[in-house]
Amino acid sequence: MSDNKIMLVDDEEGLRRFLGLTLMDFGYTVETAENGVEALKLLENFHPDIIVTDIKMPRMDGIDLLKAIKEDHPHIEVIMLTGHGDLDLAIESLKNDAADFITKPVDDDVLELSLERVMEKIHLKRQVKEYTENLEKMVEEKTSRIVELERQNAACQVVEGITDALSNAAHEVESESSMFNELPCLVSIHNRYLEIVATNKLLKERLGDVVGKNSFDIYSDRTSAGNACPVQLTFQTGKGQRSKETFITEDGEEIPVTVYTAPIPAKNGEIELVLDISVDMTELQRLRDELLETQSKFQRLFDEAPCYISVQNKDYTIAEVNRRFKDDFLEPIGGTCYSSYKHRDTPCDECPVQRTFKDGESHQMETVVTTKNGEQKNMLVWSAPLRNAYGEIKQVMEMSTDITEIRRLQDHLTSLGFMLGSMSHGVKGMLTALDGGLYRLESGLRKNDSTRVEDATKTLKDVVGRVKKMVLDILYYAKSREIETETIGAGNFLRDTAALIATKAAAANVSYNIDIPKELGNIEIDTSSMSAALVNFLENAVDACDSPLPDKEYSINISAREIADEIEIKISDNGSGMDQETREKIFTLFFSSKGKRGTGIGLFISNQTIEQHGGKISVESEPNQGTTFTILLPRKAEIKKQPRPCPCV
Repeated sequence: MSDNKIMLVDDEEGLRRFLGLTLMDFGYTVETAENGVEALKLLENFHPDIIVTDIKMPRMDGIDLLKAIKEDHPHIEVIMLTGHGDLDLAIESLKNDAADFITKPVDDDVLELSLERVMEKIHLKRQVKEYTENLEKMVEEKTSRIVELERQNAACQVVEGITDALSNAAHEVESESSMFNELPCLVSIHNRYLEIVATNKLLKERLGDVVGKNSFDIYSDRTSAGNACPVQLTFQTGKGQRSKETFITEDGEEIPVTVYTAPIPAKNGEIELVLDISVDMTELQRLRDELLETQSKFQRLFDEAPCYISVQNKDYTIAEVNRRFKDDFLEPIGGTCYSSYKHRDTPCDECPVQRTFKDGESHQMETVVTTKNGEQKNMLVWSAPLRNAYGEIKQVMEMSTDITEIRRLQDHLTSLGFMLGSMSHGVKGMLTALDGGLYRLESGLRKNDSTRVEDATKTLKDVVGRVKKMVLDILYYAKSREIETETIGAGNFLRDTAALIATKAAAANVSYNIDIPKELGNIEIDTSSMSAALVNFLENAVDACDSPLPDKEYSINISAREIADEIEIKISDNGSGMDQETREKIFTLFFSSKGKRGTGIGLFISNQTIEQHGGKISVESEPNQGTTFTILLPRKAEIKKQPRPCPCV
């Protein structure tokens, strides 16, 4: 029996009962609620991994329940149940971070597949969280070690300050005063003949009885008076010395030390003795070596982590990144995460890094980023606080895992359900329009009313065009339809296609200019798919001029010319334009800048059609300045087979 829990929310008792039994057969622990209010109460004691909820319910519908869950329990994944007519609500649920939606009646295989995808996503989040916690613990341990090293260095500085005070008490060393025996340092007194005349107990324990030996004898790399040791240099210069040296024990063991010497003058002002206080650096050296090794291991772990990692400051600037981040994004250090990831000028909404700075908790979000090569990736972003020794949050670490392939498969399956669920609604509306057009056509023919016949004919042509476009969209995306090419005159084809949009442009009061020569030679294309693709760009151009500014005359231009073995087509407008983030996403499935007026399918399929012909497309656009699409098509189609998004399709 699985430990995974599911809450089922639906106002239909029969569906709760039978679907609940199905979920238990899948191995889940199941609790049910008849509406959103009851579900929120149930969450106080029952903590599910997944919530499956109907959209339309009394008291609190599924959308409001989804928003409430994501606000207080963002880790819980939500799958929406929807009827065929709930297209807008289904899209809204996805925008509010629903994991998936399933159309009614619920198919057991579809439900099981959806649950498996969502559980895979949950397991991935758990793994990322565990990795974050382990990494944070490692950082804390190494920070503590660095603090300890700083204390060691501070001790060395204190010893240096003590030296001056000890210079007035040289006679206490010679008399083996207990004060010097208690010091955690190696203390010795040297005369002007470079002889050791006194030592403290610790030096005697470490180096043996060296009183009477030459000053340079205790150093491992000094072999004679000519090779000046710190004591000799103090006598020569009259100034105290500070240096890193190595002492040698009776057994030949080397001890790294930091030596501090101070001259002790006689009554006549001449240097009579030199006080040598040396700090044993053995432990500090060991800690330094260990720290360097740990830093090296940490850096390798940091660089080889299979995700993008960045350390960010409160002002969104990036302080550190791993190698994978550097490879895919331009000069990120010192820049902002939103400019590196998305080429934005302002921070992202619901930024997890800033949320972590505010409450000290880890946060997550899903987003789309663009690499320096223009590649778009779906990312699961996770933030974690980095604290100093006092528990204050100084920086935040952000880890982003590439879930593009998972999201691509999920989006494709979701889109197929969306298409199948909405197809009947769309066809019904078109059939109604066809009925109306046929009625008006028959009426006009009976009454011999040419105006009525002309209007009815336009309506029928418009509806037939919509039916054709809908069928082509479904064929291209759902079945990955292969193109069927024929050789035709490029000029006539492009002029005829451009003419299809003239009526719509005139209705929108937009100037429409066609600059296409009749003689452009022949081209090998799939006429139906290419015509639909170009019409998509032209219709978008009209829509971009749909909200005119006062005193601005809007225009659309389509032109074509020969370039060697290619034909260049340009479609430009002076409408609303696009920012960089929108330009980078316009060919992404289901992305639309039109809100509810667009489905986000048209330009995706248009781009796919051009790529299938071996063509290329580029876009230039600025907000409120307009947009220009440049399409290059080879005269002979270089047919490229589109990969099937999912083996189950």
